[in-house]
Order: sequence, then structure tokens, then C-alpha cells
Amino acid sequence: MPHPTHTAAALTLTRRTALASAGGLLLAPVTGLHAKPQPASPTTPAKPPAAPAVRPQALQVPGGVARLSLGPAAARPRALVRQGDVDVPVLVVGDVIEWTAIVGIPLATAPGDAHITALTDGGAPRPLHYTVAPKQYQEQHLKVSPRTVDLSPEDQARYERERDHQAQVMATFTEQPAGVALASLRMRVPVPGRRSSSFGLRRMFNGQPRNPHSGMDIAAATGTPIVAPLAGRVIDVGDYFFNGGTVWLDHGQGLLSMYCHLSRMDVRVGDVLQAGDAFCQVGATGRVTGPHLHWGVMLNRTMVDPALFL
Repeated sequence: MPHPTHTAAALTLTRRTALASAGGLLLAPVTGLHAKPQPASPTTPAKPPAAPAVRPQALQVPGGVARLSLGPAAARPRALVRQGDVDVPVLVVGDVIEWTAIVGIPLATAPGDAHITALTDGGAPRPLHYTVAPKQYQEQHLKVSPRTVDLSPEDQARYERERDHQAQVMATFTEQPAGVALASLRMRVPVPGRRSSSFGLRRMFNGQPRNPHSGMDIAAATGTPIVAPLAGRVIDVGDYFFNGGTVWLDHGQGLLSMYCHLSRMDVRVGDVLQAGDAFCQVGATGRVTGPHLHWGVMLNRTMVDPALFL
């Protein structure tokens, strides 16, 4: 049986709670491996090599990422986005030639105009507008026993305690965690396996909508090692009702990642990991029916599609 939504969206869960889903990952074939290279024509200049793809990929849809130019500046500018009743810092990358704001777009965002506020030393705050396009994520309709999705009073009380703690973890913002230096935001897949549930999938249980799936599920055997997709500092290790064994990593400037349903956690809060370091193992803990990794990526307190970072 599937497991519930795991993130900021889950902060509004009621006594009936959503459980997870299915998807797939396709790789494009490589062609032309044996083609003989042709010299450039004297009248036609050779094409320059394609620029390397940047990550995260820009995809301005609910659950996606916007990349907005902040222009040149001697020092790193700041950028803020309004999330509910507070202004949340936005991740900014680049150098004095051009700075770029990397903005996570909440799944609940309505298509249309959106903006962030750019703050540069010596300059007035200025809005940077962008357009959010619509995106239709997959849906599944399931008939299940009410006992499957109803929480007992004891379980509901535990969930609410854990929800409040997780909200504090998700509000973490560190300019640069000690010992963490990121040369790129391109992530590696944390564990090999089949993608068993994709980001954004919404399930309907007995005709009632649940919160969309806010991460990527990767099916793998219990005990399979999980590696850090980027350098990061451990900011939370715990055993939770829905998520089971869970670890959160802070990669800096509001870029966080979470790993759930773990059978083993070999780190403590404060540990620093480099990309590729094994730090936990796949399991089936929490509210799940089979072993897999639930992997979530958060930007400016917003869960976004991890696939955009791969």
C-alpha cells in the first residue's frame, strides 16, 4: 500500500492522510558514435560546442524551478519570495558578472504572474516577475478501507507533534554550512533503482483528494546504501510516524534534501557529508508497504521536483 505525502504540503494534513505511487524514468539513446568527423567548410564556420546544461533545470510550473537573472554586482545580492505571511530567502548563485536567483515554485501556485524581490547593496528593492505555466500531474483513483487512511487519536497526536518539529527543520537557512562547499547544484541519484512514484502525483482515496506526492520514490532492496547527492550538513535524524527513519541535509541557502523510510542511519546531527558519501540505507519504515527511498528536495521552504537537479 502506498505511503503519505512527506513534506511542507503535509503540514495541512487532516485525520485522513495521503499514501504514495508509481512512475518511470527514460534515458535518451546516444547516436552517432561511429560517425566520421567532417572538417568545417571554409565558408561555414564550425559550430561552437553546446553549452553544458545547468542544474537545476528551469521549469516554471507548480513544483518546478525558476532561474532569474539578478545582473552583475560586486557582492552577492539577496532575493526574497513571499511564502504565506513571511518573506523567505531565495538561493542565489553566480559571480560579479551575473548573479542568478534559483526559485522553488510551490505546487499550490496558480498559473500566471509571480515575482521575487531583489535586494542589492546600495539599491532599492526591485521586483523580478516571471510567469508560471500550468502543469497537469498524474492522478490515481483508489478504493481502500477507511481503516487504511484514518488515524487513531494516539497516532494523530504523534503526527501533530512531529509536524511541528519538521516545520522547524524545513525553515533552516544557512548561507554556507561549515565544511560544505558547492561547485555545482547538479545532483547525483542517491540510490540506484526504479522510480516507483514521481513528483506531483495526486491520489484520490475513496473519491477524496490527497496532497500531491512531494518527492521521488526509488524502489530498492532493504539495506541498499544511499549516498549524498551533494555536499551537505546533517540537520535532522529521526524516526517518524509516516516517514519512518528520516535524515535531512542542509546544502546551503535554503536548499535542503530529505531521505525517508530508512532502515539504518549512520549519521548524527552536525555531521558533514561530501557528494557520494554513503550515510544511510533503504528500508520500509514508517507508513509504507515495501522498501524504497522517498527523496525530497526543498528550495525556499518549497518542495520541488528532484528530477530537475539530475
